[in-house]
Order: sequence, then structure tokens, then C-alpha cells
Amino acid sequence: MSGPAPAFFFDLASPEAYLAAERVLQVMPVATEWVPVLARDLPGAETFEAFRCAEERDIALARIEEVAARRGLQPVRWPEPFPFDSAFAMRAATYARQIGRAVAFGLAAFRQAYAGGRSLDVPDNVLVAASACEMHPAAILRAVRTRSVTGALQAATAQAAARGARDVPAVVVGDRVFHGDAGLDQAAAHTAALQGAT
Repeated sequence: MSGPAPAFFFDLASPEAYLAAERVLQVMPVATEWVPVLARDLPGAETFEAFRCAEERDIALARIEEVAARRGLQPVRWPEPFPFDSAFAMRAATYARQIGRAVAFGLAAFRQAYAGGRSLDVPDNVLVAASACEMHPAAILRAVRTRSVTGALQAATAQAAARGARDVPAVVVGDRVFHGDAGLDQAAAHTAALQGAT
């Protein structure tokens, strides 16, 4: 397979991205880069504030819980508040990517939020996730305040949009974009087909 490695675009505020994150390493047939982005700045982002009524929101949350249970993940515990502002956590994820720990931090933070029920708009909860993958809290607190980390997150979000990602989770393989948790299976099949063609 030629060209850049597939990219997995995620935002820790997205429970659907959590479902996909738990499978990326097993499903994708090649190494896939984890790229933190701010979903709210993507052109087609759907938010949990956008539902027309509480019943519609409850149905969406129940679907996430059912999929997680079917896959043998820990029962979903919804953080309070949900949805939460992921800006701090995504700057931390961007720093983690810069030091080669995007996967470890991403999984730890997703699990902190959706298995632990801890909101990632609370810096201490983000620091617990960082400590789980041997990222020093003081380094995180310094990094998230830098222009370089903020700029890298903005650039990654712009790049995701330019490559066709409308929302998260999204997997980009060459010039194809696959959205949603179900899109991960399609991305894996497409990648395998490309491998077979080379």
C-alpha cells in the first residue's frame, strides 16, 4: 500500500469515537495514525446538544450503551456534564501525539470518560488519564498552554476537514473518508483491498 498511512480522526467528546477507538488497533490491517481534532470545528459535526427532544437524545445514548455491552466493553457511565467541553483534553491529546503517545493517551482518556464516568472538562481527570500512560502532569499543564500545541490542534482539525472529514470518528484512507463507528469496518476492508492490489 503506497501513500500516507491511514488516519483516525477523533475527539474525546464523542462517545461514538470511543467505540471506534476501542477497535482501531484490531480492525485496521495496517498502522493507523491517531489524530486529535476538535469535532465542533468540522463542517458536519453533530452534537448531543442538537437533538430535538430528550427522548431522541436518550435513544442515541442507549444505542452507545448497547453497542459497548455487545462488544464486551465496560458498562458506559456517562460523565456529568455530558456533553463536556473537550478543548483542554484535546490539547493534551495533541501534546500526546507530539511525543508519540496518542494511542495510549487517547484510550486512557476515552475510558476515563465513558467507562469511569469522569468529565474531561475537569483538568484533574485528564491528568489521571495522562498519568496512566506515563505522561507527567506538569508537562501536560505546560504544553496545553503553548501556542504550538493549540496551533497544532487547529491545523489537524483544518487538515481533517480538507481531507473530507465532516465529523468524528473518521478514518481517511488515501482519498476516501469513512465516517462513524461502522465506517471503521469499511475503512479496514478498503485498506485490505488496497494492500491486495499492490
